[in-house]
Amino acid sequence: MTHVNIELTINGTRRTTDVDVRTTLLDLLRDHFGLTGTKKGCDHGLCGACTVHLDGERVLSCLTLAVSVTGRTVRTIESAGDLAPVSEAFVHHDAFQCGYCTPGQIMSAQALLHEHARGDISAASFDEQRGMSPPCLTRGEIRERMAGNICRCGAYANIVAAIEDVSHR
Repeated sequence: MTHVNIELTINGTRRTTDVDVRTTLLDLLRDHFGLTGTKKGCDHGLCGACTVHLDGERVLSCLTLAVSVTGRTVRTIESAGDLAPVSEAFVHHDAFQCGYCTPGQIMSAQALLHEHARGDISAASFDEQRGMSPPCLTRGEIRERMAGNICRCGAYANIVAAIEDVSHR
């Protein structure tokens, strides 16, 4: 097994560690640093439970090798800060049931709000607005942008309502 020394910033703290080159970012966060808020769902990039932000963009940490993030910035659900409005909306709208997918849902929701604010279009926004991102997110657009996050309990309507609430603030 080949080990490599990596250095990265996680939730504002600079971290250095030796990792096996086969270690995923998900396993690095959970096993090396004890940040267990990021969940291992399918471990195949299909469910979104492991979503984190890498340099401000959402990624599936189960598909991202830890060695590929050296020198970069990772933000997980454990970083409170600007996640508070999204988290509060999830509570207010009862947007979770078992809660297993919630960290990934919240990280994706925060990312989609950022993507929409900077003008990124989605397939739904293109269809609905003929190529122009609407000033407010529509339910269809929220659903499309959250499509990579699965909720086994089926709390989708409440998740969409929570994101819609935050987007209108």
